[in-house]
Amino acid sequence: MTATEFEAYATGKTLTYAQGGTIFGTEQYLPNRRVRWAFTAQECQEGHWYEADSQICFVYESESDPQCWAFWQEGGRLKARFAGDPDGTELTEVEQSKASLACAGPDVGV
Repeated sequence: MTATEFEAYATGKTLTYAQGGTIFGTEQYLPNRRVRWAFTAQECQEGHWYEADSQICFVYESESDPQCWAFWQEGGRLKARFAGDPDGTELTEVEQSKASLACAGPDVGV
């Protein structure tokens, strides 16, 4: 998937991904290639994405190294394979929403 195709598909949506049938995390795709990501039951991370070498790369506020993925559509759902992973970590979109990502914060209820 090119950056243009990815942007057209994802912008304005919140997508939940699973790996091997288990929920992996959820990402909200905001305008201007910004994102908000959370692993299941963890705090959200703000970041942005860009295209490099036919992959979509994400940089988050807590990580200085880009996380690059190859994206494609299969069966009407988005799929992604992590770059540089010898085991080929693969995620599948399992849920799609227009709602904002609900973010847990530090020290909630304290």
